[in-house]
Amino acid sequence: METMKEQTGKQRGGKKYTAENSGRVVSVQGSVVDIRFEDDLPPISTLIYTGKGGNIAIEVLAQLDDRHVRGIALNPTQGLARGMMAESTGGPLKVPVGQTTLGRMFDVFGNNIDHEPPPTGLEWRSVHQSPPPLSKYFSRSEIFETGIKAIDILVPLERGGKAGLFGGAGVGKTVLLTEMIHNMVRYHNGVSLFCGIGERCREGQELYQDMKEAGVLPNMVMMFGQMNEPPGARFRVGHAALTMAEYFRDDEHRDVLLLIDNIFRFIQAGMEVSGLMGQMPSRLGYQPTMGTELSALEERIANTDTGAITSIQAVYVPADDLTDPAAVHTFSHLSASIVLSRKRASEGMYPAIDLLQSSSRMANPGIIGERHYNLAREIRRTLAQYEELKDIIAMLGLEQLSAEDRKLVNRSRRLERFLTQPFFTTGQFSGIPGKAVALPEALDGCERILNDEFKDYPENAFYMIGSIQEAIDNYKKPSSAPAPEKNMKNAEIVKTPK
Repeated sequence: METMKEQTGKQRGGKKYTAENSGRVVSVQGSVVDIRFEDDLPPISTLIYTGKGGNIAIEVLAQLDDRHVRGIALNPTQGLARGMMAESTGGPLKVPVGQTTLGRMFDVFGNNIDHEPPPTGLEWRSVHQSPPPLSKYFSRSEIFETGIKAIDILVPLERGGKAGLFGGAGVGKTVLLTEMIHNMVRYHNGVSLFCGIGERCREGQELYQDMKEAGVLPNMVMMFGQMNEPPGARFRVGHAALTMAEYFRDDEHRDVLLLIDNIFRFIQAGMEVSGLMGQMPSRLGYQPTMGTELSALEERIANTDTGAITSIQAVYVPADDLTDPAAVHTFSHLSASIVLSRKRASEGMYPAIDLLQSSSRMANPGIIGERHYNLAREIRRTLAQYEELKDIIAMLGLEQLSAEDRKLVNRSRRLERFLTQPFFTTGQFSGIPGKAVALPEALDGCERILNDEFKDYPENAFYMIGSIQEAIDNYKKPSSAPAPEKNMKNAEIVKTPK
């Protein structure tokens, strides 16, 4: 009969842990397990295996006294009972890193969950890594182009920075993330790493199939901690994904696009773990250590002298309240904040980015240049004035505005429609082929609209197109095209004819 040590060595994707120390379970309260060790007490973050066949993983979170530790289970504890043997691995949770992880899908333990044979030739590294030292940081700011007009013009992302996608449920966070994966692989020749924290199992399966069909899977790694898993696993999946990303940055010297969906679920998992461990909750029920836990994760995402990890994180905003502590703490780590608007989504303006609330630290003339900076300011000013005029238009109609204000409204509505864009990942649903637009083309289009070059073109000429040349090609004779709507009070968005 196999010993506990031999059984433990067979767990977790073939990774053989050596049992350093043994103890016994003395208490099981849901996912919280207390274990007594007679000899050496395992340090914090040590991984312990227990249960029948050593199939339950426990991560040590506290040392209660000189004999007892308290840990959180990373998988379900059904069948676990007092008196069962527990074997300490002598080390923390580890995940596989290496070239053969590309094109594969993993769970928090490093098991492949794509129904393919396990990858070979891997190195196993701890999920608990320190942020890079300040001496290794690359100080020069560079722009990371996404091919999405609204983002590249008004909310430029930083290479090696962190951008947040803020929005409630159903406004398009995941769609925007998958489009960025597609563009990263196609145009930047980098590695994409998708980390799903507490998301639906269905979304993971659909994303895997979509990436496979789009042909971008060979250059990306996927890791999931699904919403049906215990909070301990969901809390660690972000650290595990970052360890894989750090390998490609530090060892392979490649740029990495790390997409996290959803960082709020990481905070939520930490809140559950904190509650299970009996810690006093802070404001609105959040854990008192939320700031520390989020910082430990976010500070590992950096631009170093060997490569860059650029992170785009979806942030679920509870009840669309941007003053929620989870949203506020996440804001402080970001170099760009992309706020998604339910109102724009209902109007069919995709991507549904709130162009006035979204912001970026990169949007200054020293980084993006004078022309881009002045153009972005003029776009924001025009759209802000249009927002102020909307109430007057709703009450009195467009005819009551001055001639100059009517020009501004026409300009704004064309700008809004030009900043919509068909995505590659939604082409099968919309029937419109996806477009990626280079930054010079996007700037040129906005500049020409602001100069009233297309004042005689109908608004629908600018809806769901790529570059401005498409509007010109579709309407080469603007004089014969339908005139723009006179009264925009009840105007509807019309899709570009195929």
